[in-house]
Formats: sequence, C-alpha cells, structure tokens
Amino acid sequence: MQQINIPLILSSLGFEKLNEIQQASLEANAKNDNIVLLSATGSGKTLAFLLPVLERLNPEINNVQALIIVPSRELAIQIDDVFRKMQSGFKVTLCYGGHKRETEENNLKEAPSLIIGTAGRLADHIRRNNFDLDNITTLVLDEFDKSMELGFTDELSYIVGSLKNVTKRILTSATYAVPVPAFIGLTDPVRLDFLPEAAAADNMLEVKTIFSLDKDKIETLFKLICYLGNRSTVVFCNHRVAVERTSNLLTEKGILNVFYHGGMEQQERDSALCKFRNGTSNILVTTDLASRGLDIPNIRYIIHYHLPDTEDVFTHRNGRTARMDASGTAILILSEEEKLPPYIGEVEAIEITGEHPIPEKPKWSTLFIAAGKKDKVNKIDIVGFLSKKGELKKEDIGIIEVKDFFSFVAVRKVKVGHVLELIKNEKIKNKKVKIEIAR
Repeated sequence: MQQINIPLILSSLGFEKLNEIQQASLEANAKNDNIVLLSATGSGKTLAFLLPVLERLNPEINNVQALIIVPSRELAIQIDDVFRKMQSGFKVTLCYGGHKRETEENNLKEAPSLIIGTAGRLADHIRRNNFDLDNITTLVLDEFDKSMELGFTDELSYIVGSLKNVTKRILTSATYAVPVPAFIGLTDPVRLDFLPEAAAADNMLEVKTIFSLDKDKIETLFKLICYLGNRSTVVFCNHRVAVERTSNLLTEKGILNVFYHGGMEQQERDSALCKFRNGTSNILVTTDLASRGLDIPNIRYIIHYHLPDTEDVFTHRNGRTARMDASGTAILILSEEEKLPPYIGEVEAIEITGEHPIPEKPKWSTLFIAAGKKDKVNKIDIVGFLSKKGELKKEDIGIIEVKDFFSFVAVRKVKVGHVLELIKNEKIKNKKVKIEIAR
C-alpha cells in the first residue's frame, strides 16, 4: 500500500479532519480484505471508501487497478467529482449509460487507474475487451442494495465473475435491506455500522402529513409550497408522467421549478440538477431516481406527493434532507382515500389557514456554455471570461459546473441580459461557443 497525504487531501476537499466513519473505514480496511460499510447518505461515505482505494493504487502499474460499481450515473458523477478533487495524480474514467460509448472507449485506450461506472455499461465494456482486467485487485460496490433492487444482479454477477484477481472488496449501503449475494465472494466481512439509531434519526427529521380534499393533490401541493416559503424542496412522484404533469401544473400556477427523471437526456438531467443546486430553482419535482446518489446540501423539505411504495423508498427519499447534522422535514400528502403506511407512527398534521403568497423568484439564472473539460475549459476560464468580457463582479457569479462537453454557470438574474449581449461575439479559449440561458 502507498502512503497517502491525508492532510493534503482534506485541504483539497475543504475539510479540516476525517470524521468518525472515514477514520474507522481507513483503520478497518488496513487490516481486513472484506468490508461492509453501513452509513446514512450525507455522512461522508464516499471519502470513507475512496481513501482505502487510493492507498491501494500503485503509480508504477499503467493499468486499471480498481473498479467502483454504482446503481446510477448521478452517483458515478458524484464519486468522480470527489476523487478528482482529491488531486491524487491517478487517472479516473467514468462509464455509464447516457454517456457516449465511443468517448469512454477513447478514455480507456490510455488505461486509467480507477474506473467508476454503472453495471450495464461496465459489463458492456468488459464484453468488448475495452480494458484489461488482470491488475484489478480492488472492487467497490457503492449502494449495492440499490443495484440489487434495480435488477442489476446478472450484470454484477458477470462483472465480478470476470475479475479473477480481486483481493479487496468494499460494499456500502444506507440500509440493512438486502443480503449480499454469494457471487460477490465476500468472506468473513467486517461490518462497520454507522446507521443512526431510530431515535437519533427522528430528532433530525420531522415527519408530518397534510390532507388533500381532492384525489388530485395539485392544489394542496401548491398551497403547501406557498406555506413553506422560499426553501429548498424536493417533491417525489411515483412515475415519470406524473413528474412532468406536476411540474407543468406548478409552473402554470407561478411556482418556478425544475423536473428530473430517468427518461430525460443526460444534458437535460444535468441542467435540472444544476439549476436546483445553484439556486436558480428551489423546487425539484422528481421520481425516486433522485432518492439515491444526489449530494445536494441544505435541502429543507421532502414532499411525498405520491406515497412511497416501501419503507426502504421512504427512508431513501427522506435521506435527501436532515444530512450532516442538519434538520429537515418530510411531508406526506394524503388524499381522503389514502392512509399512512403502517411503518409510520403518529405524526403531526399540517393545517394551512389563510392565504400565503407565491414564493419570491430566485435571484439566480443559469447559463449553458457549449464547452467543457474535453475542450480544455475549466472554472477559472469561465470566471475570467465572464469577468472580463461580461463585466461581471465576483459576487455576480455563482456555482459553476463543468462537464465533459458543456458547462453551467449561475449568474445574477438581473445581469443575464446584459451579459449575453456583451459576450455574444466573444470567444472562450480562442473558440466561439454557444452560450445561452440553460433550458
């Protein structure tokens, strides 16, 4: 194992010290080959397994040495972002559906040390012999229970069966829900259980209900959002069609929101999440796709527009709030014919009296820039361009997210029109690129 500079890594990530979970994971992984890490979302789990993975990477081996398998592309992107911020010097490549396979194949030609990906796409690359498996000794299954739940068992079995030299296995989950399949080869694992006690979790998360007189709950949802005010809120629906319908109806009523589901193109999904992260929209309407793998801080409310199918789904939806010692509230909207699921005890009912104004529109807008990492464009380039050519002050520029082929940047809404006029004929990195308000 290589010696890693933990203070330098923490500094790169903006942290002062390891938390309890990360410290325990490092110590357990140093002594054991098989680890199961149980911890709540938002607890620092990603760094807890990335540090032991990094310790095992050998700079003298020019081949893939570690594989991290995840249930969703969003989780893959999040882990990739953390690993890159660690500034380890090791190459990492993302592989997931919705990404151009040709781009991934080109990235794999110069073999990375670490590959992060979804089971289906990774299995596809292995079948095509797109990367060598002989030096892969470390396997991480992040949120393995979700991969099982989503039906990726066959792909996982194929991938694990193809890896003949794995000596380190790390599995993570935020629930106790799913037993570990035998094909993973987990022998005498050490289990690190950091899932919060029910009482502690209850202290951080309030659960409430609100009753809808109509079977169609949209009017109740509208009144509830007005009542809650201008706070970061995720609205969960059970189906894609319901997500878009609910989002459109809220828009018609004057509630600015974005929607997100698995049927959208990757750029559309990235745009929606970026707008929610950067404050362009405080309301995200989504399916359970957003209940895992999204690391968005300071979400205050979870609204269950449709009741969750299972207790596990309920837990993971609620896991988007009350994270990292912050409090949050989950609210279930019940029609007259619906009852609280049996796994939810007595909770307070919200009664809205009087009229409440539509929340004030956010002060940020998001620009789409048709250039990204593959065009050698980074955050510093974008800030410099908007400051110099767009005459923006530092405080007028918000969160910037740079993807492979495009970028998003938050800009003060009152400045957007003027900025677009100033930069319409300007170039970034000596290249003319499309810049417009993100759709």
